[in-house]
Amino acid sequence: MKLHGIVDETTEERAHGRTTEGAIEQLRSLIVGGTLEAGRRIPERLITERTGLTRTPLREALKVLAAEGLVRLEPNRGAVVAALSVAEIEATLSVLGGLEAMAAEPCCARIDAADLTAITALHEELAAHHAAGALMPYFAVNQRLHQAIVDGAGNPVLSRLYATESRRIHRYRFAGNLNPVRWAEAVREHEDALRALTARNGPLLREILRAHLGNGWRVARAVLQRELAEAPSPPPRRRRGTPAP
Repeated sequence: MKLHGIVDETTEERAHGRTTEGAIEQLRSLIVGGTLEAGRRIPERLITERTGLTRTPLREALKVLAAEGLVRLEPNRGAVVAALSVAEIEATLSVLGGLEAMAAEPCCARIDAADLTAITALHEELAAHHAAGALMPYFAVNQRLHQAIVDGAGNPVLSRLYATESRRIHRYRFAGNLNPVRWAEAVREHEDALRALTARNGPLLREILRAHLGNGWRVARAVLQRELAEAPSPPPRRRRGTPAP
C-alpha cells in the first residue's frame, strides 16, 4: 500500500537518470559532430530550446562531459567546448595505441565463438552505416568495436583506461572520417582487423590496429590544426578592482 504524499523515489531516480544520460548523449553528439565548436561557449538557453532538455539534466551532463575532457567549466563564462592541442591529442593517441597493442594478442588468445560473433556483428553494422553514409551512427559503432577488442583481453584496468582516454578525443577521431576516401579506407582496415582476429593472429592484429590509428590521425590532424587556427581566444582576465569596459 502506498501512503499519500510519499514519492516513489526509485521510479523518480530512474527517470532522472535516463534524462541525464540522454542529455549526455545529445551534447556529446553535438560536440563530436562539430555543431558545438572547440573553444566556444555552450549557450544553455539555445541548447535547451534545440534539444528540449531542461536546465538540471543539461548542467549535470556538462559536469560529466567536463570530467571526460570534452568540456571546460570556466568561471564567469560557463561551459566551453574544450580545444585540445596537437601535442595533447598525439600524447593521448600514443597511449591508446599502446593499450590496443597490449590488448591484441591476449584478445586473440582468449576470444571465444560468442565474442567473435558479437564483434563480427558490430563490424557488419559498421559497414552498413558506411554504405548508408551515416557517419555519426558509424562512429558510435566504431567506438564500441574498438572497445570490444580491448575488452577481449580480459584486463579490466586496460579496458577502463582505454574507455576514459578514448572519450577525451572522440571529436578528433571522428574528424578522421570526414574525408570520404579515408572513411572507405578505415572500413577496409576494420575488415583486415576482423580477419586477423578470426585467425587468432595477435601480432598481425596489433600491427593493423597501429596502422589504423596512425592513418586516421594523419587526416584528423589537418582538421584539428584548422580548428585551432579558427578557435576564438579566451577573453583577457581583468585584475581585481579594474572596472569593466
